[in-house]
Amino acid sequence: MPTLLSVNVNRIALLRNSRDHGWTPDLVALSRVILEAGAHGITIHPRPDERHIRANDVAPLAALVRQFPTAEFNIEGNPEHNLLPLIAASRPQQATFVPDSTTQKTSDHGYSVAHLHAIKPLIAEAKQHADRVSVFVDADIASITAAKDCGADRIELYTEPYAEAANRADAAVVLKQFANAALFARSIGLGVNAGHDLNLDNLPAFVRHVAPDEVSIGHALIADALHFGMTETVRRYLAAVAR
Repeated sequence: MPTLLSVNVNRIALLRNSRDHGWTPDLVALSRVILEAGAHGITIHPRPDERHIRANDVAPLAALVRQFPTAEFNIEGNPEHNLLPLIAASRPQQATFVPDSTTQKTSDHGYSVAHLHAIKPLIAEAKQHADRVSVFVDADIASITAAKDCGADRIELYTEPYAEAANRADAAVVLKQFANAALFARSIGLGVNAGHDLNLDNLPAFVRHVAPDEVSIGHALIADALHFGMTETVRRYLAAVAR
């Protein structure tokens, strides 16, 4: 199966929100460009302070993705904050749970075993409205096992350790850890997603060795779009995930 590319559009919304009552760049219009360029889906990560994605962005983006029959809408975030009502209202193909706090700039760790068991009822609730639920985990066998035990359909591997190791002597060792984690997840019936600081340089090797079902990429892709334009950037990332 090919690795699918879901583009996280938070950074587009962040730029828009840098102006009071801002309307440009147009989040929905650029998300359409992304999908028309061939991306397999759109990811959003709303936070309680609405620093980028706002609650009123969710319905228009969900409606846009429905215009592309093979595309997927992925809502990620902390289910203990403001996420579950948005999932219920938009009925995404995927809901991804992430254990971020309200003060974090970005996600920086996966769920612990104890935290996964604590949110087990929220996983069950989300599965009533989303086609599947994925949980953000480190490349850790115990956490992956807990994800399965708590009813998740997929894991999303937190790939910052891989990105940081890409130019170090132990890069191959770290990559092998992720490959083994993905192999174990599949052996117990979980799908495997991945995301965080993946880019055009480190993505091809990760895809070759780990073969994730889906990667979610935002910051690097939007930054590259400043150089190459959005359509060309999406095409470059699609080439990078082709294995």
